[in-house]
Amino acid sequence: MKKYLFLLFYLLPFTGYSQHIRHFIFFSRDRHLLQDSAFYNNPGVAGAQVTYPWRKLEPRKDVYDFSEIESDVLFLASKGKKLFMQLQDVTFDSTINAVPAYLLTDPVYSGGQAAQYGITKEGKAIKAGWVMRRWDDAVLRRFHLLIEKLAERFDGRIEGINLAETAVDFPKVEGLVPQGFTPEAYLEGVKKNMRAVKQYFRQSTGLLYANFMPYDSRADLVALYDYAVKINMGMGGPDIKVYREAQMQNSYPLIRSLAGKVPTGVAVQEGNYSVIHPKTGKPVTEHDILDFATDYLKLDYIFWCTEAPYYKEKVLPLLTSLGR
Repeated sequence: MKKYLFLLFYLLPFTGYSQHIRHFIFFSRDRHLLQDSAFYNNPGVAGAQVTYPWRKLEPRKDVYDFSEIESDVLFLASKGKKLFMQLQDVTFDSTINAVPAYLLTDPVYSGGQAAQYGITKEGKAIKAGWVMRRWDDAVLRRFHLLIEKLAERFDGRIEGINLAETAVDFPKVEGLVPQGFTPEAYLEGVKKNMRAVKQYFRQSTGLLYANFMPYDSRADLVALYDYAVKINMGMGGPDIKVYREAQMQNSYPLIRSLAGKVPTGVAVQEGNYSVIHPKTGKPVTEHDILDFATDYLKLDYIFWCTEAPYYKEKVLPLLTSLGR
């Protein structure tokens, strides 16, 4: 026995990868892909991360439909896998809403959501999606009630729950800044959402995707990470872009600083597999992404997206090797 333990100790350092990282596949809303045996038979995969828009979970006020989540939890459990729920209150398509219809029509909620905008090279503002009014207490009370209801049903049954990214685009142009919005109110609203997750989810891991704050305020971003330590809330973000300058100047060092203090997790999302590595000048490989996640970010969770051809040709074989 001592001989085998020695060999194990001797070989582990040469794997190059942390043995504690849990790997999930990010399916977004493509829930049908959970049925793929290449996913659920992979020994290196801990489970699935699936996006559930608030609008889908509360089709009418005080009427909740958690059937999709329940179905996914049961299916994954039958395969020895776990669910990581992404609770979505934001979209990146102006034709799609993430919040329930009643928020849009009841004046108590001031529209329930706010438009995000992108600015073209010509200076024209174009709608780029919608985000819940995260600074509006009337809206937050409804959102927190949803979190409470979800926890009653799924706390301890799912691996975790993450809130969508903090980055929002409200250009400082007259008519484009939402009613009642201020960076200060936004920061406090995000903190309230963090508290709600921690209050109701006592067993499952809670994460906030905190990548950027309005108007690129690093002070506000730091405040969120400091608050996460205070309440023991997990943190992370939506992209692993290997040594990308914008993230290195914002969220990445903050995520790294939380290693061993609170859970941390970051998603490999569409486009991340083809990022140019600044140190090699070549597109990153799946090993580069894992090295960065392990050695620099020191993550507890990685959520790999299903972008073709990388997912089937590169990611699943890598995770299979790790599972062995």
